[in-house]
Amino acid sequence: MVERGSNPVSPRKDDEMKHELEGHLRAGQPTHVEEAYDPEPPADDDIRVDPGGPVPPPGEERERARAETEAETLRSELARHLERGAFPADRRTVLDVLEAHHAPDPVLDAARRLPDGGHYADVTEIVAALGPGNTG
Repeated sequence: MVERGSNPVSPRKDDEMKHELEGHLRAGQPTHVEEAYDPEPPADDDIRVDPGGPVPPPGEERERARAETEAETLRSELARHLERGAFPADRRTVLDVLEAHHAPDPVLDAARRLPDGGHYADVTEIVAALGPGNTG
């Protein structure tokens, strides 16, 4: 027998409730035929929760968040294909190492936008040199 602690619901009722919820949990939506048994929709003043992820911030904040995400993705991809021994590096060295490691085209395209004459101590400096909006 399983210890139920201070559960106010009887074991039989608990199993019955589990059975009723099983279809809903599998389907991801209400499974009742009669609308009266469906849960109420959220009220206008309820906090809205998006099951697909966080609600994107409005306007300028959304653009900034998108740019930060792109920069972080680029930084991760560069780090995967550039070994530490490549640094300090200039634009040509970065491109040569990325090509030798068969980096994906978007990463190579971003590295091609690096300014000539720049020297980079690490991947973070490369992403900073590309600037916001130039990483994608």
